[in-house]
Amino acid sequence: MNIDLADVTLHVDETLDSDGLSQLEDAFRSREGVVSVHVDQRRPHLFVLEYNPKLVNSKDLVKIPQFQGLHAELIGL
Repeated sequence: MNIDLADVTLHVDETLDSDGLSQLEDAFRSREGVVSVHVDQRRPHLFVLEYNPKLVNSKDLVKIPQFQGLHAELIGL
């Protein structure tokens, strides 16, 4: 079985505490098609997401923080 995956980096404008980071990571992980979520503790405003573009697109991923009242934008594909 061959699955094509894509990576994207999202920048979250707000500074999140550890609970906020955990909630956002969980929200990303719960989205169908998201394979992995990585946050560097030195740069907690950057999220690197690996996903299956047949199940979810990058615009959908940007909406996840927005649903939590946050501001985010794609900075890399």
